[in-house]
Amino acid sequence: MNLTLKIWRQKNANDKGKMVDYQIGDISGDMSFLEMLDLLNDQLINKGEEPVAFDHDCREGICGMCSLYINGEAHGPDRGVTTCQLHMRMFKDGETIFIEPFRAKAFPVIKDLVVDRSAFDRIQHAGGFISVNTSGNTIDANTIPVNKHDADDAFSAATCIGCGACVASCKNSSAMLYLGAKISQFALLPQGKIEATDRVLNMVKQMDEEGFGNCTNTGACEVECPKGISLENIARLNREYLSATLKG
Repeated sequence: MNLTLKIWRQKNANDKGKMVDYQIGDISGDMSFLEMLDLLNDQLINKGEEPVAFDHDCREGICGMCSLYINGEAHGPDRGVTTCQLHMRMFKDGETIFIEPFRAKAFPVIKDLVVDRSAFDRIQHAGGFISVNTSGNTIDANTIPVNKHDADDAFSAATCIGCGACVASCKNSSAMLYLGAKISQFALLPQGKIEATDRVLNMVKQMDEEGFGNCTNTGACEVECPKGISLENIARLNREYLSATLKG
């Protein structure tokens, strides 16, 4: 395939940035999207030009690093996949592809297509953990009965990889689906009950301080989530938050 790439180039956080056109050819449909960008960068380096900066790590759909906004969609036109799992067969010969960084106040651009998603880390640090007795008298978690339905739901919530596609696809740049998943994986299990009240209050407070918007109820986050995190987790987050405020 021969393609036209319109890529957002931005030297640093203070630079205004702009879209730059690139022509690339000999693209196989079996290539991943990131392999296509690798090929482009090889060509730019050979020309003595600055390569396009983009985030990537495992390239197995697990780490959540490859956060690209492709043709107006987080992670591109496919469903249930991250950008590194998106293949070029989803595009047509001669097509023009727009590639941008995730756009959100809480995700400032560092360079080109790379954004700072440390806001997610700070939300997690605010309460996304459980206290464990490490005195040597720890209790095997397997001795605590857990309803299978609850365990399955907790595991489904825990599959969130923190990529930020939910934020990028929301009109309000809401992190409610991300936070809902992080709250749910603990709220459904007995090990997470001890800090439940402080957890949800502290994590919601941190989310607001980071500048994320509120839920729009449009469901775009669930559609674009590569792990299929359900909107039910936002409902659970709201219930946990209401319960915690009433206790206070």
